Amino acid sequence: MKPEDGPVLAQQSGFDAAFAEAKAAGARGEVPIGAALVQDGRVIAQAGNRTRELNDPTAHAEILAIRAACAALGSERIGEADLYVTLEPCPMCAAAISFARLRRLYYSASDPKGGGVEAGPRIFAQPTCHHAPEVYSGIREREAVVLLRDFFRDRR
Repeated sequence: MKPEDGPVLAQQSGFDAAFAEAKAAGARGEVPIGAALVQDGRVIAQAGNRTRELNDPTAHAEILAIRAACAALGSERIGEADLYVTLEPCPMCAAAISFARLRRLYYSASDPKGGGVEAGPRIFAQPTCHHAPEVYSGIREREAVVLLRDFFRDRR
């Protein structure tokens, strides 16, 4: 592995973990969204949606992954970590990303109805936002769209 391969491999492992979590969430009957936090080239936390299982509207994949990473690292801020998520974070999750001071956000599919990053309130662009991560979108987008579309189709 060459030094410049590090970010590519981290991105691949981050999205692989996020998609595994999304598929597991879907199998549990949750909306299939997954998230993974990567620091120093390794996955330090990952989670899928658990709002129904936990009867908790805040149990989004991003929030659960951030909580796990903060607990593991013993810090409320994890500024050297990058978040990989299969769907554009909602406003609540975008705010949590800002408060955790995450370095980068990578996400697959946009969410025109519920997104809070490039759609909706654009949390990171607000003057009250204390920290905005670098944002990269559309990575493995088709895979995420198909996963979500099939999940909702099967429930109709």
